[in-house]
Amino acid sequence: MTGTGTEAATSAGEFDYVIVGAGTAGCALANRLSEDPSRSVCLLEAGGEDDWIWFRIPVGYLYCIGNPRADWGFRTQPEPGLNGRELLYPRGKVLGGCSSINGMLYLRGQSGDYDHWRQLGNPGWGWDDVLPLFRKFEDYAPGEDAFHSQGGEWRIEDQRLKWEILEAFRDACVAAGLPAIADFNSGDNEGVGYFKVNQKRGMRWSAATAFLRPARNRPNLTVMTRAQAERVDFDGRRATGVTFRQGDALKRVSARAEVILCSGAIGSPQLLQLSGVGPGDLLAEHGIAPVAERAEVGGNLQDHLQIRMAYKVSGTRTLNTMSASLWGKAKIAMEYALNRSGPMSMAPSQLAAFARSGPDVASADLEYHVQPLTLEAFGQPLHPFDAFTASVCHLRPESRGTVRIGSADPRAHPLIAPNYLATEGDRRVAAAAIRLTRRIAGQAPLAPYAPQEFKPGPDYETEEDLARAAGDIGSTIFHPVGTCRMGPDAGAVVDPELRVNGVEGLRVVDASIMPTITSGNTNTPTLMIAEKAAGLIRAAARA
Repeated sequence: MTGTGTEAATSAGEFDYVIVGAGTAGCALANRLSEDPSRSVCLLEAGGEDDWIWFRIPVGYLYCIGNPRADWGFRTQPEPGLNGRELLYPRGKVLGGCSSINGMLYLRGQSGDYDHWRQLGNPGWGWDDVLPLFRKFEDYAPGEDAFHSQGGEWRIEDQRLKWEILEAFRDACVAAGLPAIADFNSGDNEGVGYFKVNQKRGMRWSAATAFLRPARNRPNLTVMTRAQAERVDFDGRRATGVTFRQGDALKRVSARAEVILCSGAIGSPQLLQLSGVGPGDLLAEHGIAPVAERAEVGGNLQDHLQIRMAYKVSGTRTLNTMSASLWGKAKIAMEYALNRSGPMSMAPSQLAAFARSGPDVASADLEYHVQPLTLEAFGQPLHPFDAFTASVCHLRPESRGTVRIGSADPRAHPLIAPNYLATEGDRRVAAAAIRLTRRIAGQAPLAPYAPQEFKPGPDYETEEDLARAAGDIGSTIFHPVGTCRMGPDAGAVVDPELRVNGVEGLRVVDASIMPTITSGNTNTPTLMIAEKAAGLIRAAARA
């Protein structure tokens, strides 16, 4: 065993597979592996049950993010690219993980994302390889076609609302040269339209609902909640189990076949480092005995930084004023109670647009999340005037950050440094994104509403001004990936079968394995990674 503590752990059983983290990947993987009744599976989750009403009602994310009942409560380090600001860095801490508190947006990314993974030397990860995996778990309400299927666990529906200002923004995008499209998931997502959402009849559809709940009655699946993993245990270089804390008790669960980390782009590298798999200097700094020195564990962090531009409007109502009075709130609640529609069914963003930052860009590298509301920052009140937000992020950032433990104490939060806007290219794209948003806002379909930019404000004009403005108003859109990079090279953290290099019996299955970030929201690609991993793990068991 590794670790610095002397407290003895009591046995919590022996299983074929031990999965750490019941988030999007962990729930799906537990379902797939427990389909074989001859294999036993243990799923450990540091959070609790997803039995709170706000895990079900879509607008509940407002009450979940930042709440210790549902969120780890991470913060970034002060970010030079954000002019020294720290950001809240929400990560789900509940059955379903981030899928229980996220924006419910169904996006795969672009075909080129996966073909690039394959070209980096990861066979079996190209678009033609992964498209059948996406289709396998889909229950696509609009109907089956060449790209979508029905009957799977992952419910995808159209949103149950529309707003006049969003319709106008959509038409303005078309006037600015973007095509109107109905499906962002066919491999090329350039265009404007409404997001599809992971909901069923106006209720959130999380990975816990979709994958874990149907599997929990299987006798070969054991789910342990409020069980925070402290380290992976090794016999030499072979992973043999996981030591975790449940309440005041230290326990150990043994794995006959494999330990599988599904703790996400923050949790998986943190646990590897705590277990002696990580950069040698970091392990030495914290007195952790090395099992395998892997310099890249916790490196290669990528995230989508959103620039939240905001415009005052007139001649139309937005959520800012619609929800300002008790009567307005009552009407919203009544609409949801009767029809499961209206603002309480809203995903955090409703209208999407994917665009190119310049004529030399081969495919869309900007994504808009457009909302009929504005506020100073997440968790603060809506502004008392009608306005909309056009939030735009760079889909393929060049900047790379890190996740590193700051202590050998497993309960201490890791040090998260995304390193936003660290390259000239990222700053140039940020400036181009602001200019494009202004061009869209100046199109004729929005003219009747007289949009007036107040974030960042029209005084920011030069390239230097715009980069500084992006640093002032930019924030995470909650898509960290890449910290346990997959690759064929010796420096990669995991190989193309997601096995951790330098040790045996240990895999990582979550967004941390992405070599490069996908060109869209990352929750559904994480689900695909779990589907792919299930096949790899079953094949290894048969070999």
